[in-house]
Amino acid sequence: MIIYTPIFIKLGLGILCLIVQINLMGKGNLAPTSAMDQVQNYVLGGIIGGVIYNESITVLQFVLVLLIWTLLVFLLKFMKENNRLVKRVIDGKPVTLVHNGIVDVRECLKNGVSANDLMFKLRSNGIYEVEQLKRVVLEQNGQLTIIQIGDENIRYPIIVDGSANHDLLEIINKDREWLEEKIKEQGFDKISEVYLGEYLSGKINLYGYPE
Repeated sequence: MIIYTPIFIKLGLGILCLIVQINLMGKGNLAPTSAMDQVQNYVLGGIIGGVIYNESITVLQFVLVLLIWTLLVFLLKFMKENNRLVKRVIDGKPVTLVHNGIVDVRECLKNGVSANDLMFKLRSNGIYEVEQLKRVVLEQNGQLTIIQIGDENIRYPIIVDGSANHDLLEIINKDREWLEEKIKEQGFDKISEVYLGEYLSGKINLYGYPE
């Protein structure tokens, strides 16, 4: 029993570290929406799984590795939340694969989306002709956001994390100046002050950052 005590301790510490990261850094680990969420899960799982049965690594060394990884994740999260450039580098950005019924082959190949993958995902959404599409956007988590031609109910935010969605502005034939006027009408001075902005049937609903 004494032989297995370090294994139990390491396993318990690994589970505790996972719980702490999930609760302190949000629930993104449970349903990853970005590459960073995926990497965080993979690395932490690799650390725990690779160390538990390695007798040459002591419990103290294991704790130090967990602490270093947790601090690194916290640092990256802080930098993402306070620097848009860092956020874009780490998480990437949505990419338009189809625009006005035309496939952007260069972007598809650049992002590793084969023709078979693209059509499979479109068929999964009940779409069989590319010509029916106003825009198809590849999200950071690999999912597709699809807007069909003639779709009056655009289910896509116009402002995300303080940044305007220029693709959506183009779809509704508006520009950044129009959006800035709209947010000022609702008491905001800059687009960067808005956490989330929804465009629904010509109306904009805004949710600002807490003061």
